[in-house]
Parts: sequence; C-alpha cells; structure tokens
Amino acid sequence: MNFLVIEGNIGAGKTTLAKMISEDFDARFVGESFADNPFLDKFYSDPKSYAFTLEMSFMAERYSQLNNELQNLDLFSSLAVADYYFMKSLIFAGVTLSDDEYKLYRKFFNIIYSRLPRPDLYVYLHKDPDKLIKNIEKRGREYEKNIEEAYLDKVSKSYFSYFKQQSEFPVLILDTNYVDFVNNKDDYKKICNSIFNKKYEKGITRIIF
Repeated sequence: MNFLVIEGNIGAGKTTLAKMISEDFDARFVGESFADNPFLDKFYSDPKSYAFTLEMSFMAERYSQLNNELQNLDLFSSLAVADYYFMKSLIFAGVTLSDDEYKLYRKFFNIIYSRLPRPDLYVYLHKDPDKLIKNIEKRGREYEKNIEEAYLDKVSKSYFSYFKQQSEFPVLILDTNYVDFVNNKDDYKKICNSIFNKKYEKGITRIIF
C-alpha cells in the first residue's frame, strides 16, 4: 500500500490518527491546510453568503496540495498517509451549496478529480454527531463554535451517500464511537490491524469495534 487516506466528519480524529500512523509506520504525512482559509470563519458566521466561495477555495487548495504531494506517488515504495481526500470537496459542497451552485461546482470538480491518483485504501472514521460535538468543544477552535449536530448529521449522510455510489477504491468504515485510539493502545492496535493486516476489495466494508 502506497496511498492511505484517513477521513471522517469534523471532530472524528482523522488528523490525529493519520499523524500517529505516519509516525509509527515511517510514512509521509499529507495534512490538509485549512486554518488559514480566509473564508472559513465568514462561512460559519454566514453560510449562505460564503458557501460557494469557501468550497471553491477549498477545492483549489486541496487539488494543489494533493497534486504536488502525490504526482510521483507510483515512484515511491514508502507509504503516504493523508488526513483528507479530494472528494471531500464534493461531500461538503453537497451539504452547503444550493442546487444550482452545486451543479456548477460539480463540473469543475469532475475535471480536476480525473487528474488525481486514487487511494489504495480509504478509511472513514465514523462517530455519532453528539460525540463529534464533544470533540469539537474540547479542542476549542473559535471558528467551529457554531457548528450544530444537524449540520454534522448532514455531512455524515453525504459521506455515506457518496460511498454507495463510488466503486473506484476500497472504503473501510470504522465505527469509533466506543474506542479511544489516542489514549488506549489496544484500541489503536485494533484500528491499525484493521487497516494494515487485511485486504479489502473495491466497495464498502464496515467494522464496528
């Protein structure tokens, strides 16, 4: 495996897990740069006015980073671990944009997406919205303070809807509602074992711990 994606809803712990794996498996970490996005805080304050601008800026940033990091991926024997994948743009756009905006957005997305490599394994960390809210509150980011469970629920449903439609790469859904891979080594080992010691076909596989 050369290209592993660790994804999840806001507050699922995807970046934390991706960093842990990259350190323990001597892998190259590819982390999403979002904190400096000038439209993020504006979007959370006024979603309707800034949704399209935010999603377009994220799409441009994600493509630029992934293209730079992964363009020579087939030449590497080492592992690259990313805490997001480009299709994340489509997931969130489907939640935040109006129908007309989404149709226009998807045209740009399809053109760009065709140029990027596909992951060898896509891992999705699933948590229920109430647990995501607790994680979000714990990390205390100012621009996330207005996120509601209803929004997180829409995002989760958008992810699952996409998974059912795609068949280009294996999707491993890990239900992490009752595990703590940060503070419990056994839980972390279970997750790593699920990722690295099993083979998955294209499509969806779900594991509940």
